[in-house]
Amino acid sequence: MSATILPEKSLHYPVLLKEVLSIISPQNGGTFIDCTFGQGGYTKKILEFPNTKVIALDRDIKSKNVAKKFKNKFKDRFEFFNKKFSEIDTIPTKGKISGIIFDLGFSYDQIKDSSKGLSFNFSGKLNMKMGHNKFSAHDIIKNLSANDLDKIFKYFGEEKDSKLISRNIVKQRKYKEILTEDLVNMVNSIKKNFTRKNKSTKVFQALRILVNNEISELILGLSKSCNLIKENGIIATVTFHSIEDRICKFFFNNISKIEKGSRYLPIYIKEDISFNLINKKPITPSLIEIEENPPSRSAKLRAVKRISNRNVKTNFIFEKFNYLLEIEKLISKI
Repeated sequence: MSATILPEKSLHYPVLLKEVLSIISPQNGGTFIDCTFGQGGYTKKILEFPNTKVIALDRDIKSKNVAKKFKNKFKDRFEFFNKKFSEIDTIPTKGKISGIIFDLGFSYDQIKDSSKGLSFNFSGKLNMKMGHNKFSAHDIIKNLSANDLDKIFKYFGEEKDSKLISRNIVKQRKYKEILTEDLVNMVNSIKKNFTRKNKSTKVFQALRILVNNEISELILGLSKSCNLIKENGIIATVTFHSIEDRICKFFFNNISKIEKGSRYLPIYIKEDISFNLINKKPITPSLIEIEENPPSRSAKLRAVKRISNRNVKTNFIFEKFNYLLEIEKLISKI
């Protein structure tokens, strides 16, 4: 997960940029963490305001080249770490943070990078590793059982034909190595009546999520962020598919929500509330932004503001999505 999906005509297009800036208020100064630095779209705009500092993270080592340019320009106001979400609590911060941004999309540079193999438009060996990975998509397709592949495609890709696709993969791999184009052709042949042009989208999404442990990385990143944020600080997420948005929505609601008893009892507020929801419903791109950058149409911005320095307990998020975390563990069979 790194930066935002971009149209080919643009070098970089940070989704919902104006809306994110409005929520995190960099004009008031402070230190911000950009958890998916990518090409530096959010970071650049934040640093245009005086008295701001950005600590940028990205698991993609290629982002380091962009980071060097930022470091040369902004000196002590910018730091970069080649780390994952789960390592956010290991970075030196020198005090509490004013805002943390998770943009869970991908840059056009990453999509067009054939070595990463994120797109079904390429040919060759399956990969999808974003950095700090132990296994590739090729390893998953080659080694896991039909039953395991079915679970991955069903829950991570929400693919209705997961079982049939999984069985065909196991059948075909007995005779040849399954390359990117083979997987695409297989899915296309199974989903003949599927109306969308990109029939392999959900299968590729599922493989990418597993290869990069995106579920546990997001959950750990959100959980560890809570106690890094100062009072009145903001945590904001920009999601692009229903699974990650469901996680963010549930997490934000539970660290800030009003609990209700039965209809016969009065409403009560949780004693351990530490955050307020900034937007009860997600903020989505304008029609103008969608026209300029069509992949932004699925983006959803959610955010919370810290209202108390009380320590935040986050065990609930691991319990809620344990069924997804268990699927991630399937990769240990390789």
